[in-house]
Amino acid sequence: MDDATIGEASDSELLARHVDGDPDAFSEIVRRHRDRLWAVALRTLGDREEAADAVQDALVSAYRAAHTFRGQSAVTTWLHRITVNACLDRARKAASRRTSPVDDTERLEHLLEPHESAAAPAERGDLHRELLRALRTLPPEQRAALVLVDMQGYPVAEAAKVLDVPTGTVKSRCARGRARLLPLLSHLHPSGRGSSPPGGGRNRTQGTSVPPAAGPNDTDAVKGGGGRA
Repeated sequence: MDDATIGEASDSELLARHVDGDPDAFSEIVRRHRDRLWAVALRTLGDREEAADAVQDALVSAYRAAHTFRGQSAVTTWLHRITVNACLDRARKAASRRTSPVDDTERLEHLLEPHESAAAPAERGDLHRELLRALRTLPPEQRAALVLVDMQGYPVAEAAKVLDVPTGTVKSRCARGRARLLPLLSHLHPSGRGSSPPGGGRNRTQGTSVPPAAGPNDTDAVKGGGGRA
């Protein structure tokens, strides 16, 4: 399949061609989605090596399990579900404690940006590390829900598909996670928690998104081991 044909094919078409033996189809899927998968993994796990391993595991799993895809969800949702599961597997092993349920409906909109910045300046590194340290205090399931909804900008219904849980469960996990995180992160907002942003609009603190890093490349993504088929 030539480059033009690859670029025009949909994700589901590429996955089908991969199953049929096309040697380039899965690499194109990886190229399209690896940055966002990497962002989810890094923010969920808070450790670059662990995130890279989780993405590697997820891509190997997707590569091997492509024949099981039935089109009941978008390919990107399927990939994110596999990636989140790989992250949760690693996070559960590393978790030392769990938080207690607390009711809180305030979003992290004033602290977290929903999308990965393509050019986050290096001086923001300390804030990024502080954010990731705070995220690691959450139980893995709450952390994954917050990463998808508050940091990656997924609608709750789509996050529920990725996590394979009811929408109410996602809402509950997000509320509990926000209640735990806000006291830890409120100092990152220059005007303090609860203050109104200038002009009355939303005011996400700049610099709290995680800087991108080189994710697994197309070739390495399908050569490593450890993925769940």
